[in-house]
Amino acid sequence: MSKILFVTGKLAAPALRATLEAMAPDFQYEVVVLRISVAALMTTSWISKHLASTEGFDRILIPGLCEGDVRVIEERFGARAEKGPADLRELPEYFGQAALREEYGQYDIRIFAEINNVPYMSREEVVRWAEYFRESGADVVDLGCSLDRKFEDAAEVIGLLKARGFVVSIDTFDKTEILAADRAGVDYVLSLNAENLEIAQALHCAVVVIPDLGQGLDILDRNIAYLERIGRPYIVDPIIEPITVGFAASLDRYVQVRAKYPTAEMLMGIGNITELTDADTTGVNALLIGFCQELGIRHVLTTEVIEWARGAVREVDVARRLMRAAQQRGVVPKFIDSRLLTVKDARPKYSTEAELRALQSAITDPNFRISTTQDAICVFNNRLFVSGTDIQALFEQLEVKEPSHAFYLGKELMKAKLALLLGKTYVQEQPLRWGYMTPEKEESRHGRVRLEGTRRARRK
Repeated sequence: MSKILFVTGKLAAPALRATLEAMAPDFQYEVVVLRISVAALMTTSWISKHLASTEGFDRILIPGLCEGDVRVIEERFGARAEKGPADLRELPEYFGQAALREEYGQYDIRIFAEINNVPYMSREEVVRWAEYFRESGADVVDLGCSLDRKFEDAAEVIGLLKARGFVVSIDTFDKTEILAADRAGVDYVLSLNAENLEIAQALHCAVVVIPDLGQGLDILDRNIAYLERIGRPYIVDPIIEPITVGFAASLDRYVQVRAKYPTAEMLMGIGNITELTDADTTGVNALLIGFCQELGIRHVLTTEVIEWARGAVREVDVARRLMRAAQQRGVVPKFIDSRLLTVKDARPKYSTEAELRALQSAITDPNFRISTTQDAICVFNNRLFVSGTDIQALFEQLEVKEPSHAFYLGKELMKAKLALLLGKTYVQEQPLRWGYMTPEKEESRHGRVRLEGTRRARRK
């Protein structure tokens, strides 16, 4: 059984011990309390100087908000050190998900990300979009053509992207554009049907085959049969229709095609839904990718044209990993990866007023702490405790005059108000979590504005 040393400060120690006791962990542990009130103000260098001994421990866990490199502690004591979560109330999840992190992240769905209206763009703009989509998780950059302007420089643009290591598809029915793209080394053509199927034999790339406009699956079968006769690799796209204009029936088409062609590669243009629905795309993408995962649809096409779809490629990248993990484990996609929960937190953490008043009783300084219960914002220091939901009324009770201190408190109170409204965890001086949109790193000021403002106020 592993043995972990938890390092903390005076104020957080009771809550840390209570959290560990409630966890009933499968490891041994001890809590060491260093001579500092606020644990987050510790740095790794400071900890390495003031921590007496770590003999007998496999790991040293320090607060997640501590600044500095944990290697300073490891070099001093010869034991593995790591930063825990920013909020100690997240320790159960931190340890419960640790084993999952090593195996998580596999996927078997490829993302085609469409750059819309490429013939109207400069080559520099196309490359910028391509780089953005690749960084977001796209496997294939799709060049979306236009009905009213020829893609005259298709070969040059494709050559430019291929030289930069991109896998490229072209989205057009125009035969001359398709043939030029194929000669330039394009990897996929979207799409072929009776309108342009006769050029398939001249192509070297894989093709996406679709039904003829307004026709049913019998025509799709005919198109597939032709490609099989000439030996052209293909991906089947039965075409997903927008909601209210054939969505349900089109889902059924995918089910029927999968039943008839159990080993065929399939594609779904999920952008037809996210771009044409007044709804946040995170949940829509999760649902569609879940459908694709179940049915074995291993290629999806999306884009980010409409403003509310910005970030859709990243969302699909998260969703494909989530759905793959759920399918592999034989579970529903719940409590595996919360990055698609952007507006509401998966499991928001709240304090009780009794817990906060107990914390206040141990405070000896005038610096304000801000926290939230399930239905109120609480602000307190060594002499004052106020709570409520009206942040203007709360601020007025604090009697703060110094500008930088007032600015700091206003910013934090507004953040706490948002957390209360949306059902999110609020942690003072930390950004709210917005799922995959949460910045990976944000500079921590560790309350310098707050502390300096308080000192100036005292001098007055």
